[in-house]
Amino acid sequence: MDTKAMFKFSSGLYVVSAKDGDDYGACIINTGLQLTSEPLQVQVVVNKQNHTEGVIERAGHFALCPITEEADMPYIGRFGFRTSTAFDKFGGIECAETILGDPYTPTCAACVIACKVVQTLDVGTHMIFVGEVKDAEVLSDATPLTYAYYHSTLKGKTPPKASSYVAE
Repeated sequence: MDTKAMFKFSSGLYVVSAKDGDDYGACIINTGLQLTSEPLQVQVVVNKQNHTEGVIERAGHFALCPITEEADMPYIGRFGFRTSTAFDKFGGIECAETILGDPYTPTCAACVIACKVVQTLDVGTHMIFVGEVKDAEVLSDATPLTYAYYHSTLKGKTPPKASSYVAE
């Protein structure tokens, strides 16, 4: 089987974040997707080993920000290659909160979408969260960053916790 066929799926890169009391998490995913328009719903898929997954479960809501091509590898590394338990991902950068209280940065974000979790599905290594959109705001007209751009231009690698990771 040629597992590289999975790299032909078109997707973007997103920062998903949530806050539960004093605890918060944020990570990069490539699995944000609009599901329906009425009601307006999106889904995110988060590895159960990520601290962010547990925060979303406990909080019952999340913020989703499509990343723009303005993002560089230090930005990707901030949200994608460090854990929220050991690194303040929002420290030292512009930060805001959604109407549901979830943190996000408008830096390198095309928009912010605030979602209330309405359904979950455990798919083994990952959890799918379906969120009903409670608020949305366009933050930039910059081109959204695709996973293909991340691989071809930024020369990024797929980390083992990503839903699209396939061992060589």
